[in-house]
Amino acid sequence: MPIGACMVAEAIEQAGHRVSVLDLMFNQNPRLALESEIKKTNPDIVGLSVRNIDNNDMQNPVAFFKDLKPLADTIRSNTHAPVVLGGAAVSVMPEELLRYTGADWAVLGDGEVVFPQLLETLSNDETPERIPGIAWLEDNVLKKNTGYAARFLYGCQIPNFNRWIDVHAYLSRLSTVPVQTKLGCHFKCVYCTYRKIEGPDYRLCNPEHVVDAVRKLADAGLHDIEFVDNVFNSPYEHALNVCEGLARIQSDVRLQSLELNPLFLDDTLLTAMEQAGFNSIGITVESASDVVLDGLQKGFTAKDVYSAAQVIQRHHLHCLWIFMLGGPNENTETVRETLRFAAQCIRPKDIAFFNTGIRIYPGTELEQIARKEGVLTLDPQEMLEPVFYVSPALDLDWLTRIMHDTLASHLNYINSNAISLSILPAINRLGSRLGVKPPLWRHTRFIRRGLRVLGMDV
Repeated sequence: MPIGACMVAEAIEQAGHRVSVLDLMFNQNPRLALESEIKKTNPDIVGLSVRNIDNNDMQNPVAFFKDLKPLADTIRSNTHAPVVLGGAAVSVMPEELLRYTGADWAVLGDGEVVFPQLLETLSNDETPERIPGIAWLEDNVLKKNTGYAARFLYGCQIPNFNRWIDVHAYLSRLSTVPVQTKLGCHFKCVYCTYRKIEGPDYRLCNPEHVVDAVRKLADAGLHDIEFVDNVFNSPYEHALNVCEGLARIQSDVRLQSLELNPLFLDDTLLTAMEQAGFNSIGITVESASDVVLDGLQKGFTAKDVYSAAQVIQRHHLHCLWIFMLGGPNENTETVRETLRFAAQCIRPKDIAFFNTGIRIYPGTELEQIARKEGVLTLDPQEMLEPVFYVSPALDLDWLTRIMHDTLASHLNYINSNAISLSILPAINRLGSRLGVKPPLWRHTRFIRRGLRVLGMDV
């Protein structure tokens, strides 16, 4: 569910503005719907929220940003209102998206804080150049003011989703309700953009406010909740306090988080998570090889990965292991190290997700590595179109073959093809009707087996 757009809508309505939200997620004709909405509301300002530039999938790349241009053209054709870009994708590549869409302004960082300030300034016929978190093009040169506000000053903000979007449409596709307990990231993974989006310093929500937010969602009938922090269990004490607080209220919720770091995983935390109502977790390890982990600057070692596996085996939570093959220093032996770990340490009931290749974004250290190695020669302006890194020491054809064979012999392994499976939305809707609860990946073995019976090579 689009928590960012809903939070922005709620914030600007509370600031005294009239707000209309058009969610295009399930719309079959977005341009027609947008044109109709503009004619109906006659807006003074139009905001476009976009979460992802692309799907980060080298095997089946989809460039989501290309949907923005026809939408921006539709807006320009039907109103003279200024156009403002926002969302996580815009913080990653603001200049490129401003140029591509022709938008007037871009909001960087926390839109629910910045956008109301932008509206107030424009309403007073003032120029917003001094507002922190604003970017724009001036004389064809990018100008921007960076800065991150005290996002959690007023507690853990959860919008009234039913006020802004068709919640049932999301739930019928096994969507979860997103909640953040913190912003900011102090890790320095070479490929990651979280520090660019949220800043390098932690901004923590009071654990009791998180508990209150979860209670309110449960009271509203929303029971499948996902903590979408970039790393849920760092800082460790903060995550533990959140879980212990949730355990005390004993709400009828099913919790999950796909962003656990093996460095901060122990029996105490997983026990607290089980008592809080977690039914599944994801652990982002990327590799089980020290040289690759060092090349990715993950901040932990293969020993930490193996230790995390031992802890998980002592608990009942379903676990999704997330790997990223092809990073700096990757070679045939490091791939085999990771596959040996998966075969030896991942329980049959758990799932291993393998991604091949790493999306290169401007401004990341991976970009510098790729240019130094001669893997990347494109100008940053040309990098909206997905471009990927694969270690020069790795034969991509070999990797493709070995992963095909490995997935074929392990029904609890998946790769990006599973996410791009054309019938996946139908599987989600069928699962919802049958009473299946998120996350769907817990049932990977049975889905793959069933589809094979139907003659599908998945």
